[in-house]
Amino acid sequence: MNAYFKSIWDGIQSTRKGMALTWKHAWAARNQRSIQNVQDPDYFNQKAGIVTLQYPQQQIPTPVNGRYQLHNEMDDCIVCDKCVKVCPVDCIEIDPIKATGLVGTASDGSPIRLYAAKFDIDMSKCCFCGLCTTVCPTECLTMTSEYDFSVFDVKEHNFEFANLTPEQAAEKRVLYEQFVAEKEAAKEAAKMAAPMQAAPQPAAPMQAAPAQTETEQTNTDEVPAKPKPAFKPAFKPSFKPKPKPDAE
Repeated sequence: MNAYFKSIWDGIQSTRKGMALTWKHAWAARNQRSIQNVQDPDYFNQKAGIVTLQYPQQQIPTPVNGRYQLHNEMDDCIVCDKCVKVCPVDCIEIDPIKATGLVGTASDGSPIRLYAAKFDIDMSKCCFCGLCTTVCPTECLTMTSEYDFSVFDVKEHNFEFANLTPEQAAEKRVLYEQFVAEKEAAKEAAKMAAPMQAAPQPAAPMQAAPAQTETEQTNTDEVPAKPKPAFKPAFKPSFKPKPKPDAE
């Protein structure tokens, strides 16, 4: 019997403590907490006031080094493809098109020689590691402070940053193919012209020596031919003869 009433008393006491804590926070909720940055050292020291903000009218300031939505500044992008290679979840997809010349320069002076027919970032796959922003040579790929990009359709998480329309991309491809074809034709023409330039020219016919006049023939006959010097061997004995002894 005592255990029965003791259980009832314990239930009443636990309910009283719980309701006392609830009424305490409800009474303190008359005052609203001030909006502070999460990096503020006093951010977690606020004990009283309304905890939930009136979102989206009120938002907590995000940290400067936070990792949120990706953004690409296409004017500075050189389409180097490094972000695609380093991404561990393959959320970035690029379709580069080679240009026939220099397209432009980035803000840091880097030359741009490629078009981006497709530069898509699927934020539904992104793991917010920040590796793509680290390897970007022109720092055109950054993470913004926009953290709320909730949508009803997951396909809307695919952000497009291409600098060409499909029609312009097809035109640029055709121009580059024509440029390559003309370049190959020029090479073939140079190869065909090289053997023709290297071919030997026909030798000119030898002209007959002019006939000598009678005076020249007479002078030639009068000059006697010089005899060739006789050959003398240049032999030197390798030893000297011994001197003969004097006769006594």
